[in-house]
Amino acid sequence: MNSRLIWFLAGLVLYTSPANAYPIYAQQNYENPREATGRIVCANCHLAEKAVDIEVPQAVLPNTVFEAVVKIPLDNQVKQVLGNGKQGGLNVGAVIVLPEGFKLAPSDRLTDELKEKVGKLFISPYTPEQENILVVGPVPGKKYSEMVFPILSPDPTVDSKIHFGKYQIHLGGNRGRGQLYPDGSKSNNTVYTASIAGKITQITKADKGPAFIVKEGDIVNSDQALTQNPNVGGIQLEFMVY
Repeated sequence: MNSRLIWFLAGLVLYTSPANAYPIYAQQNYENPREATGRIVCANCHLAEKAVDIEVPQAVLPNTVFEAVVKIPLDNQVKQVLGNGKQGGLNVGAVIVLPEGFKLAPSDRLTDELKEKVGKLFISPYTPEQENILVVGPVPGKKYSEMVFPILSPDPTVDSKIHFGKYQIHLGGNRGRGQLYPDGSKSNNTVYTASIAGKITQITKADKGPAFIVKEGDIVNSDQALTQNPNVGGIQLEFMVY
């Protein structure tokens, strides 16, 4: 095979970092979902770590449609705390930062088999100008713990800005709600701690908040946990060099 026509998978590196809730929050609050450090901004609101995986071909030809398969393992029996305080299933979301020139494959380039694999999953570019960044979610984790992204590779013979060689793919994949909102305020899916040390004289329980693990009369230290940790989700960030 002509080596000038393919991109080789050179290695796989995993890294985790603390993250923004669902991809829609990233779109609303960040011009670019990938920070200068390389991490995906989803890690600013999802503070727990949970494994994700992405599979792509070892090599692809120019102007070719290929699959990027994102796997977000989860236990469908596990329930999370919803915004209204009730229990519900986990949702999932993902942000993929592809190399420049790569983009979501148009529907008329998809085979019937690939269309079936993608199903009704709605995948969109981060912005109309950033076609190489794709976002999904939130979608039901029970149905979409594995997502197939149809990707169209660029053609260096048509676009002079594209070169044969090795490229990076960055992925942020999460399940469950975040612990922080983009403005820095806490959601009800996190641990609440004491702002100062002292004695608890009164507890007013909120219907939507996590359960208390302290009681009136307890002496607490600054930053001591006052509630249970209801979070059952998390995020992992991953990048590939290929």
